[in-house]
Parts: sequence; structure tokens; C-alpha cells
Amino acid sequence: MMWQSGAEFWSMGGYGLYVWGSFGVTALGVILEVWLLRRGQRSLVNRLQRMQRWEAQ
Repeated sequence: MMWQSGAEFWSMGGYGLYVWGSFGVTALGVILEVWLLRRGQRSLVNRLQRMQRWEAQ
């Protein structure tokens, strides 16, 4: 597809809100998933470290 201006590119033939909204929601979902996975990993590592210290006592 050829666009004559940046505004035409962003409007995507009238579907810009849907297209860019979809990209935004998808990016937000990916960022949220990565954040939740890292938080869960930290929580698990902390719990395992506490268990090791408890067993060492």
C-alpha cells in the first residue's frame, strides 16, 4: 500500500483506531506477561532460599 502522507499512514484508510489499538493492546499484554513472569520467578527464588535456610538450621 502506498500512502501520500504520514496522516494517511496513521489513519490506515479509516481503520487506524482499530489497527493501532490492536497493536497497543497486544504490546500491553506482552509487557504484562513478562512482568508477571519475572515477579513470579523472584517470588519462587525467594521462597526456595527461605526453605534452604530453614533446612540448614
